[in-house]
Amino acid sequence: MIIEESANIIDEVRKQRPLVHCITNYITANDCANILLSFGASPAMCDAWDEAYNFARISGSLYINFGTYIKEQEAAAVEAALGAKAEKRPIVVDPVGCGAIRRRLDILAHLHAVAGLDLIKGNMGEIMALAGKDGEVKGVDSDGAIPGIEEAVTLLASKYRCVVAATGQVDVVGDGKRLVRISNGVEMLTRITGAGCMIGALCGAAAAVVDTGAEGAMFAAAVAAITSMGIAGELAFERARLPGSFRVALIDSIYGIRGDTLRQRGKIQW
Repeated sequence: MIIEESANIIDEVRKQRPLVHCITNYITANDCANILLSFGASPAMCDAWDEAYNFARISGSLYINFGTYIKEQEAAAVEAALGAKAEKRPIVVDPVGCGAIRRRLDILAHLHAVAGLDLIKGNMGEIMALAGKDGEVKGVDSDGAIPGIEEAVTLLASKYRCVVAATGQVDVVGDGKRLVRISNGVEMLTRITGAGCMIGALCGAAAAVVDTGAEGAMFAAAVAAITSMGIAGELAFERARLPGSFRVALIDSIYGIRGDTLRQRGKIQW
């Protein structure tokens, strides 16, 4: 059932073309915008603090990324989160680097306190750090599969009352009640900058088209976005075996993803 529900979400993104308000890092802003367009969504990279509140109110969802989190962005993120909360728009947060920069743990807690969170998406090292556990972290990257990641995902989902996704060799998504492992993807995704940020952006698109109050809807949105990225990576690697050409092929492959693609190629295990 999760495959069918997630597949329907992918098609719904292309039907609705939701506006995704992104406050993301300057390194991957262009990548996030392009992958959202290819996925069928409409990106807006608005991080001006005096515009963020009102812009979040007219958007379908809010995606906040901690990658290069300067004071301007921090202020904008709080304003945007308040605007999203006012209109009951879903908030997706990617706590980039929180395993290496401890201050970012406090930033996440602050956003949760002022507005609540719907989805936390991080790599395995970041999710382990949020759960107060040890993980192999290198700056904003983490290595491989980490023992205890399922428990960390479940713990965080219960703590923040939201969906938590940990990306790695095998992605793990949980909401405190459900948990799946997603095995789609290729190693080449770790050889380009911004793959994780792009996944977060796709999560924002998927979150924008579901009923956030419906049981399991945000869980299915996370699965839809993460599986789409993994499948797109597989398709891209069939066409391009070097990082530069792979990046281009990845955007092209996302453009072709539909619900039936997930039904046919999704590797999702409860």
